[in-house]
Amino acid sequence: MADKQTVMKLKEKAYQMRRNLLTLCGTFEGSVHIGGDLSMTDIMTALYHYGLNVDPKDIRMPGRDRFILSKGHGAVGMYITMALRGFFDFDEIVRTYGKLNSAYGMHPCKVNLPGVETSSGSLGHGLPIACGMAYSAKVNQEKHRVVVLVGDGESQEGTTWEAALNAHQYKLGNLVVFVDRNCLQLDDFTEEMMRMEPYADKWKAFGWNVAEVDGHDMEQLVDAIDQLPPADSEVPTAVICHTVKGKGVSFMENNPDWHAGSLGEADMKKALAEVQKAWDQERGE
Repeated sequence: MADKQTVMKLKEKAYQMRRNLLTLCGTFEGSVHIGGDLSMTDIMTALYHYGLNVDPKDIRMPGRDRFILSKGHGAVGMYITMALRGFFDFDEIVRTYGKLNSAYGMHPCKVNLPGVETSSGSLGHGLPIACGMAYSAKVNQEKHRVVVLVGDGESQEGTTWEAALNAHQYKLGNLVVFVDRNCLQLDDFTEEMMRMEPYADKWKAFGWNVAEVDGHDMEQLVDAIDQLPPADSEVPTAVICHTVKGKGVSFMENNPDWHAGSLGEADMKKALAEVQKAWDQERGE
């Protein structure tokens, strides 16, 4: 079971991440993929502040875990998570995000941002890349994990399932997929666009270990990480995280219009107030 003090510290990091996401969304003169950033906030917090063996002071540490953001439009969420972990400077993200020649683009680029393992954005390619990394680690008898965050909308891509077959075939037990199952994609709800249920059964049919958690319950996320099989095991794992797009902001939650957008001053104040109220309640204030 997760340690209560550890879980509370992670919840605080997630609160800080939501505040920072909303601040950027209200500052940047353009659209931010805020809905999906908010749905993945707790997952990213659990990974970067608990699950991943990474060190911002030694970004090329040989034994580090490799993280791939397959849903590359969640780049802002990754930047801010990594900033809270000490990799980047949040003020610089706010100052330069989306500008010409900025390292902080709308999709991550590993050339511009040391500490980012791979460039992404074209959906469906993160898991195939991860399979190659995991296979290389296995044949070289390296003990780290390769962890991928996949969007449920991109699960409609054939490359995702080709990679899932590959991982089973080559017994890549060092490969872990976290799925941001918020049930929304660019245009509509996923089940309206392309039915994927029973979703967990598909991963099981492809020979994967499968766990399902509430992607906003930090204790469940920590427990799922703790229960991952050893990196030298032979079966890959998918952790399906049931989430809410726009989580924490009432007018964004489960609203397809907030796949991407920007916040005016009044909406930003309302959103920040809701996030603050939820955190105050969490602390019992």
